[in-house]
Formats: sequence, structure tokens, C-alpha cells
Amino acid sequence: MNDVLEHYLASDGKLSIEEISFSMPFFKPIHLKKGDFFVREDEPCRYIGFIAKGAVKGYANDNVGKENITCFKFEKEFITSFAEFVAQGKSKRSFRAMEDSVIYRISFPDYQLLLDRVTAWTAVVKSVMEQEYNQKECYMLNYNNRSAVDKYRHVLLYEPMLVHRTATQDLASYLGITQRSLTRAKGQIHRPNAL
Repeated sequence: MNDVLEHYLASDGKLSIEEISFSMPFFKPIHLKKGDFFVREDEPCRYIGFIAKGAVKGYANDNVGKENITCFKFEKEFITSFAEFVAQGKSKRSFRAMEDSVIYRISFPDYQLLLDRVTAWTAVVKSVMEQEYNQKECYMLNYNNRSAVDKYRHVLLYEPMLVHRTATQDLASYLGITQRSLTRAKGQIHRPNAL
């Protein structure tokens, strides 16, 4: 499985083969069963992870314990609560496996050591942070202040994996609508001649 991480780093072009070889031992594989946590809200954020296999949802709980999903992460994506990881503070979100998953994680001390020893990692981290920013920007542009039908239509056109790999209640939470509204939107869109 670690060849998934190696291939990702090689395809990025920011690290040399030698730098990748040096870096790999810093990433330790963990196996999460569906429902297991990678990071828990209000606990110290100690790791960054790279998903080699599986899927994870990121969410914060509101004052009545309802999950408000802010992101989904799949294979070949990094996950953590980045600001809290860098500050070594308590996470403001939980990251929980939606499927059995294999994640390569690196601890904060190893992350610091890696940045010191392989300066090219700064470019990798910058790229990951830019991807995070772009995902958040796309989310804000495409899912705020839109009807349930428009939100679901956007998912179908640009993020169809979400329809196939997330539970209905999770997708509804991510879109900021009720399950009932999502079901109605699906019905409207999937009717003959609806698109």
C-alpha cells in the first residue's frame, strides 16, 4: 500500500527519488475500520494522514451533537485539522472513516524533522494547503445559497463519487440540507426529462 503514497509523491514532481525514499519511513500505516476516528474533535491533533485506501468524513458537532460535515476525503488525499496540527492544539473537527481505510500518518515531531531534513517538503505542504483552500472555495461557491436541487445537480456533475460513496444523511449534511430535501431533489432530477 505504501506504493500509493510513493507514486503520489513522485507524480507531484516536488521531491526527488532519494527524498521520497528518505521520507517514506516517517509515514506509518494504520488500518481504520468503518466508524473509527483518525482525529477527534476537542482532542490534540497529533497527525497528518495520507489516505492510501478508503474514505473519511470531516465534521464538527453542533451544541446538540448533530454532525455538520465539512468535507469528504478519499484516496490520494491528505487529512488533518491543519491549523490545529501546526499549532499542536485541539482539533475543531473530527475525521472518521466512512469505509475500511488504510492511512499513512506522520506525527508532528516527525513532520518537523522531515521539513528540516528535506526542504522540498515545504513545496509539498504548500501544494496540499492550496488544494485544501481550493476545495473550501469551491464548496462556498457551489453549495451556499443554492436550492437543494441545484446543490444535488452540482454534485452529480462535478463530484459524482459523493453520490456513490457517502451515506444519504452524510451527503445531506455536507450540502446543508435535510435528508428529506435531498430525497426530493433526487426525485426531481432523476425524473425522465428532468435534466
